Amino acid sequence: MKLGYIGLGKMGYNMVELLLDRKHDVVVYNRSEEPVRKIAQRGARPAGSLKELVSALVPPRLVWIMVPYQAVDPVLKELMPLLAKGDTVIDGGNSPYKESIRRSKELEARGIDFLDAGVSGGPAGARSGACIMAGGRKEVFQKFEALFRDLSVPDGYGYMGRSGAGHFVKMVHNGIEYGMMQALAEGFAVLKASEFGLDLLKITDVYNHKSVIESRLVGWLQAAFVQSAGRLCTVWRGARGNLGIGCPERGRDVDRRGRKGTRSSHADHPGRARLPSPVTEKPKLYGQAHIRDAEPVRRTCSAVIITLSEALPQTNKT
Repeated sequence: MKLGYIGLGKMGYNMVELLLDRKHDVVVYNRSEEPVRKIAQRGARPAGSLKELVSALVPPRLVWIMVPYQAVDPVLKELMPLLAKGDTVIDGGNSPYKESIRRSKELEARGIDFLDAGVSGGPAGARSGACIMAGGRKEVFQKFEALFRDLSVPDGYGYMGRSGAGHFVKMVHNGIEYGMMQALAEGFAVLKASEFGLDLLKITDVYNHKSVIESRLVGWLQAAFVQSAGRLCTVWRGARGNLGIGCPERGRDVDRRGRKGTRSSHADHPGRARLPSPVTEKPKLYGQAHIRDAEPVRRTCSAVIITLSEALPQTNKT
């Protein structure tokens, strides 16, 4: 299948690699040129502009957009005048579902079909096969079902319903994911604060061998414990803007192997939200931005959980 692909971030680049592996003919455009040059060496056709991308496609065209949700409208504003009746646009990012409903109406008024596709699995899933939740008119989904099949793990895709349904199901998926992250963070905070001197790395290993809470998230937590704790706060700083909470930075050990770390009190930084106690406070939701802008948070999931498990017991001490 020949298609245009807009957006070569970690998800988009890996997804295009998978499409090329599955023998699809892909014309690619990205705002920065380096990913385009790099993926062209793998066999993708480079385009220097959206106009060039559309010109390289034969009607009826298919264009997959994989950009941050804030960029979807600017991309569509430039793209729509270039498309024609019978063309199709798929938004594979984390767009709010109500925006997807609006966009489907705007595009269909021009005779352009629209599908909203929630994609789960992170960059690794994008490369080897993701989980995809699609919304839009069913006949449009069926037209491109082979594409969704090629981008997914076996049985890992499905039609969710009318326009907006794909991104709605993905939004709820993200909310469940972050709730699970919160539960792991609070649970490991309790384990760490206990009187037993528990080996948290060993616990993650045991938990992830056929326990009820066995999961990819527990596996990521295990990986985070293995990583250098000295690097975790560096990763955390890149995520804390999305999470709305701070990083332990001065004054305490953060490495189980004896390396010194740093932590600052939240009182020193009144602009940061104080981490909730895992025992005495109601768990805090860190904002709807979690659901609306999933990828930056998912990429730092391991660092978030481990930093919470390190920091939470300390916030109970004065």
